[in-house]
Amino acid sequence: MGNVIEIENLSKYYDLGQVGTGTLFKDINRAWARMLGKPDPYALIAELNDRTIKSKSNTIYALKDINFSVNKGEIVGIIGKNGAGKSTLLKILSEITSPSTGEIRMKGRVASLLEVGTGMHPEMTAKQNIYLNGSLMGMSNNEIKAKFDEIIDFAGILKYVNTPIKRFSSGMKVRLGFAIAAFLEPEILIVDEVLAVGDAEFQRKAVGKMKKVSDGDGRTVLFVSHNMTSIQHLCSRTIVLSNGLTVFDGPVDEGINFYINQNKLLCENSLSKRTDRINSKNFKFTDIKLFNSSKKFSSEFISGEDIEIEICYSLKERLIPVAVRLLVMDSNGSTRFLLNSGVINKTPESLTPTRRGHIYCSIPNLPLPKGTYNIQASLFSISGTEDDVEFAATFDVLGGDFYKTGKVANLREGVYVSYNFDFKSD
Repeated sequence: MGNVIEIENLSKYYDLGQVGTGTLFKDINRAWARMLGKPDPYALIAELNDRTIKSKSNTIYALKDINFSVNKGEIVGIIGKNGAGKSTLLKILSEITSPSTGEIRMKGRVASLLEVGTGMHPEMTAKQNIYLNGSLMGMSNNEIKAKFDEIIDFAGILKYVNTPIKRFSSGMKVRLGFAIAAFLEPEILIVDEVLAVGDAEFQRKAVGKMKKVSDGDGRTVLFVSHNMTSIQHLCSRTIVLSNGLTVFDGPVDEGINFYINQNKLLCENSLSKRTDRINSKNFKFTDIKLFNSSKKFSSEFISGEDIEIEICYSLKERLIPVAVRLLVMDSNGSTRFLLNSGVINKTPESLTPTRRGHIYCSIPNLPLPKGTYNIQASLFSISGTEDDVEFAATFDVLGGDFYKTGKVANLREGVYVSYNFDFKSD
């Protein structure tokens, strides 16, 4: 079919701290090198963006020596942990930012959906934004008009066509942004994790639409997601990024298994020593333990039994928390349920400094089928995210008599969960 995207030795690095070189002469030389497409002559030795080790340099690679090509009509899934370089790669391909080194060759018009509201003017109405985006893609008014009704119908915003985008919810913005990107017939469609903001029905529609534009229209799709089920159903190939490097490029199932096994290794590390987390300067999760119905520490549980999660933390200065959130996901990256202390009003007014605080979360009648699961732990305060750790813990569920009928139920979907939180400190 021929390549529509070719990337050779692509790198992107950022200077941490001082931006200038210290002298006007050196700054002019740096600018001249950038204009000629040459490396920064005064850049210090750059390190990979590995948050598990302490940095010894003020220059960090978000991407380093990325090489791959994509054929026309191919759907490529790009996966990796937070900070792996996925969003940086898509921003470079969408020309939102420029690479530090390397070459990119792309054939055809590109439409991107990277963040909520990307490419839309908040003061303009939905209708005006559709025509604005179409014009920027080089389409005539007649071409845009021919697609207008399909875009509005897919986004489900018929009542709000003449409403300014600034009054839209995040879900409405995502639906409209995706519809614009998908229906205005770009040769290359780039979609980031932003689809997770939409509801389940819209996500299914979006995945179906991406499949259709690839199979039926021969358009190319680059799709970033943490949802392995969507990657598996949609993509024919997977690229796995880690610390700015390409660590896998090949068949989808092999790529997903590589990614899952890579993350399982993280769970074997001490939670208190892991640095692949967000913030954690004041508050830090230090340990997560799970206990079965017999109050014994375990990593294996029976579907339908009562379990308790003990979360240990350290806190330097008094904190006004908003919520503790535990995201329970299966091995495909699909969220099975969410435990949020703020939703059930079980978050205390404040937390006092402690070397070892405890948060307990009880889950009666564990509503999970047989399989392997992982937990993402987060704590939010009025200032924002205090700590957020992916794959903070992992556990296995065995089949059990969930319905108390003497029969092992083949539970395929999670059900509503009742749970509780309690806070204590030594």
